[in-house]
Parts: sequence; structure tokens; C-alpha cells
Amino acid sequence: MEGYDKNDLASFHLQLLTKTIDLKKYPLTRLVIEKNITNEEYKELFQLLHTINEEFEAQKEEGFLNFSPLLIHFAGMLNEKLNPDETIHALKQEGYFVELMEVFINLIVERE
Repeated sequence: MEGYDKNDLASFHLQLLTKTIDLKKYPLTRLVIEKNITNEEYKELFQLLHTINEEFEAQKEEGFLNFSPLLIHFAGMLNEKLNPDETIHALKQEGYFVELMEVFINLIVERE
């Protein structure tokens, strides 16, 4: 198999795999692939989400009702390759941080 590029081969295999998976069920995975999110960027996203979710839980316990600053912080810190609204919907659909994502979606709907 001389003369082949390992990156081209991996890309080709990934294309084949994505055709076998119903990516509508995995919108976050689809976004990661489409937006060329690296492993490091993916880890940073989930670190951000864990931090914001902890703050959300703390604010809920304190009786906060306005979580707009958390949404603004999330959108501001999100990787520029990702659209905040699309990412929030994808996270909720895949079952990540569901309560927080529902709050964010309600804020987005109110904003529109």
C-alpha cells in the first residue's frame, strides 16, 4: 500500500462510516465532523459545559431565576467554529446537560 496518504485513507474511512450511521440521531457528532472540531477542541467544549453546568446548579440552589448570563458566557466561550444555537440543540438532542440546555433553549426562544 505504498503511495497512499494516511490522512486521505482516514478521511475516506470516516466518509464511509458517516454514511452507515444515521447522523440525524447524533447531531453533535455531525457538527464535530462537519466543523472539523479537533479532539482538543472537543475536550474544551465539555470542560466549558461542566463549568457552566456547575455554576447553573449553584445558581439554582441560591434561587436565581435569570440564567441569561450563563448563556452569554457559553456563547462567548464557545469555539468559533460552532454556532451556539445549533450546538445547544444538538447537545440536548444527544442527552448532554439536558436541564441546562432546556433553559438555554427557552432563553433563545424568548430572545426571538
